Parts: sequence; structure tokens; C-alpha cells
Amino acid sequence: MSRLSEPSRRTVLTAAVATAAAAAGGAAVPAAAAPPVRTEAPARPERAPERLVDHHGWTSYADWCGGTFEGTRAQTGKRPGLVIGSPAGTTDYTDPHTGRTATWEYATWTSPVHRLAVPATEVVPSWNARTPHGTWLQIELKGTYSDGTDTPWYVMGRWASGDEDIRRTSLDGQQDGRSSVWTDTFAIDDPASGLRLASYRLRLTLHRTPGTRLTPTVWRVGAMGSDIPDRFTVPSSAPGLARELDVPRYSQETHKGQYPEYDNGGEAWCSPTSSQMIIEYWGRKPTAEDLAWVNPEYADPQVCHAARFTYDYAYEGCGNWPFNAAYAATYQDLQGVVTRLGSLTDLEKLIAAGIPVITSQSFLAAELTGAGYGTAGHLMTVIGFTADGDVIANDPNSPTNEAVRRVYLRREWENIWLRTKRYNASGKVVSGTGGVCYLYFPARPTSRQRAALAEVGVRV
Repeated sequence: MSRLSEPSRRTVLTAAVATAAAAAGGAAVPAAAAPPVRTEAPARPERAPERLVDHHGWTSYADWCGGTFEGTRAQTGKRPGLVIGSPAGTTDYTDPHTGRTATWEYATWTSPVHRLAVPATEVVPSWNARTPHGTWLQIELKGTYSDGTDTPWYVMGRWASGDEDIRRTSLDGQQDGRSSVWTDTFAIDDPASGLRLASYRLRLTLHRTPGTRLTPTVWRVGAMGSDIPDRFTVPSSAPGLARELDVPRYSQETHKGQYPEYDNGGEAWCSPTSSQMIIEYWGRKPTAEDLAWVNPEYADPQVCHAARFTYDYAYEGCGNWPFNAAYAATYQDLQGVVTRLGSLTDLEKLIAAGIPVITSQSFLAAELTGAGYGTAGHLMTVIGFTADGDVIANDPNSPTNEAVRRVYLRREWENIWLRTKRYNASGKVVSGTGGVCYLYFPARPTSRQRAALAEVGVRV
């Protein structure tokens, strides 16, 4: 799977509205909130596919101590982390989005080599950190290919929870002729060649205003490596759970036209809207002071806040996957990771433990009964399953908050989420997301939550 053949995730609502409008003779049609009618028996379950994902994270004090420090130090406590000790030096950084040049003290931490259990065609890092005003961080990846040669150090993000010091940004265009970085994803250029990434290291560089004692604190860093085969369809899974979580409902369409400097306003905010739903499910929310910048006439100002603070100034959108996970983890005692799941059975395990899941998928209007739109890439929040095993989703592409809850046919939904290849409206073969999802969960999960996360490959 490669994003090279896929339209940008920023175009999700443009594509969605255009497809819906074409289907309705020029008028966009809201998706129905009622459960779809099942017209045929579900496909017979097949054997679950072999897991094709390796998710690894560094989170504990022992994990941090296993890396290489240059001016950083590990911090103990209920939530161990990485902080600046004595800076390694100073560096000048010119922000490409503001043109401002500033001098920063810096310190680094480099992880041990992680050998991938699944030699990968794609790797997506994610991190959880706090960056007070006057600080920011950079994350890099360097890997070893399956032929024993190395990649360069690739910058996978320059990030701050705020936007006063630097503008958080991805760095497209990095490549070595064998692999490239596309927004938030390291990708092998030609998977058909057989070349894979066999192992990797991550490097964190923490920055602060010179002469201060400020420091970022990083609680978690890791990456998801995967080798998902090209596929237009996936094996079906048997229903195994009937449960619905009580997750707040927010519509991105409520914010259409608001703050267009953040990816043309709310109609493209599926990712931060979904993130905000789950953040509030866990009982977290921006303060009144946090929201003071939002026009008081706007409903649900926390969605505007999420859009601003997930916005990637290079990508020019709010759909950078790790930036959303990092935003969620800025709230007290929350963790956020990006990974891939292998089936709806995996997703059911998380729902059973009380963990809702944000999923990424793309589809034509005719491929998802009751949606009323098609999309080149869209995020929604899975909150449960019906007695028939169908998917209950909070779909932010809805006209109102009340219309956000949808029920989608299990077989249709599973396929559009897990496939890596599909046909677009022009009949061209383009990419699917291959089961990408965001998982947000407490820093200290219950034993049941911890077990469910472990079953889908995420160690807490």
C-alpha cells in the first residue's frame, strides 16, 4: 500500500460532498441515521489472517534507560518520561512556515534498535508528550533494509502542542531512492521488489529556550511497522460482540466555514472531530481558558480547538495521524497511538474493554449502505456493534450532532476499512488504508483494557 496513488486526506469532504451531490443530482444527501436493511446473509466467516503488523513503544523507565542519552535524562514517577538534563548544545531553526529564525538549546535520546517482527513496507511513528511554551520536539527514524544497508535519518515530524514557538510540521520530499516519507509515513518505494525495512531506531531531539529550565516531557514514543499485501477484499469475520459505548457525538459539518485557515474549515475536520469525541469519552476537555480564542457564537468550540492543535502546516490539514494521537495525549493521563488492526474481531476486543476506536477508510457511495457519500479518505469513531454484528459508528460527516450515530453493515464496513486497493469513481485503482486506526486510552488502563490492547499488539 502506498499513498502515492491516493488523493490527500485533506480532500475527504470535498470528495464526499462531490460524490453525494452527483448521486442526488446536485444536492448533497445526508446519510440516514436508521440502521440499514440487511438484504442478504453475511458472508461465511473465514480463518483470521496472519497478523501483519508490528507495533512497538518505549514507555517505561527501563525503556528510556535502554536508549542513548545526549543531554537528556529519564524521569521516574507514576508516568516515567524523558526530559532535558544538561543540554548538548544550541542550534538555530528557521521555521519554514513563519520565516522566523531562533536559537534553541537541545538534547537528544536515541532508542535501541528495534528489529521488526514483520519486515515492513510502511512505518508510522507516534509519540505522547507535553511541550510547555518555549519548548518543542523533533522525531526521526533511521532503519536498516532487509539487504543490510541503512536509510538516512528521516525527520518524521517537528511538533509542539501549541503553535506560538514553532508551527508543527511534517516534511514531505525526503527520500533515498529506495524509500520516501509521505507526511506521517515512511514507505518503501517499490514493495514488489521484495525490499523491506528490517529494523529501525527512533531519535528524539528536545528543544527549549536558551537559559531556561524548561523542558518537554515525552512519555511514550514508538512506531507501527506493517506489510499489508495488496488486496481488494479481505476475509470476513464472525460477529462476536453486541455492545455500544456512550461516546459524545460531534458533527464536523456544524463547523463548515469556521476558521478556514485550518484546512478550509469544519467540512474537512473528520480527524480532529473524531479525536475530540474520544477525548471527552475519557472525561477530558479543554478549559474555558483554552477555548477563549474561539468565537463565542460557535457551537462545540472544543472541535475548533482540536482542529487548530492537530493542524500540520506542511500537509495543510488536520489529518496527520500521529499529530492527532499526540494531541489526545496532551490531556491529563491519556495515551494515543497509531496502529493497524487485522479484523473487526480485533476491534471487538477493544470495544468489549471499553475502548472506542478511530478508523480510517475510503469508499464509493455505493460501497457503504446508508452513508450517502463517497470519500478518498475519512475518519470515524467506532463505538460498538449491534446484535447482528453490524458496526455502530459516530460518523462526523453528518449534518448535525444528533445524526452522527450510524449503523453500517458489517461486511461492507470491514472491507472498506481493511483493504489496500480499491477502484475510485473514475475506475482507477487507488489505495485503501489497510486497517489504520487511532487508539486513545488511559495512562493507567484497567487490567481488562491492558489485556485487550496487548491482544491487538499494543503494549502499555
